[in-house]
Amino acid sequence: MGFLWFLIIGLVAGWLAGVLVKGGGFGLIGDLIVGVIGAFLGGFLFSTFGVSLGGGLIGSLVVATVGLC
Repeated sequence: MGFLWFLIIGLVAGWLAGVLVKGGGFGLIGDLIVGVIGAFLGGFLFSTFGVSLGGGLIGSLVVATVGLC
């Protein structure tokens, strides 16, 4: 179940970053795929530097969005 939430948060973060960063973008599907990759990258970077935003939906969404941007 945790992996499913991870994917959902990555998808939402991809959409959110697509809205925040007004570049050429990758389109909706591209933003969603890149969002999942950004969630992996954000989680890795935050854990590497020892930064924790706590658990929960909002903290995970922030980490994924920062990883994507």
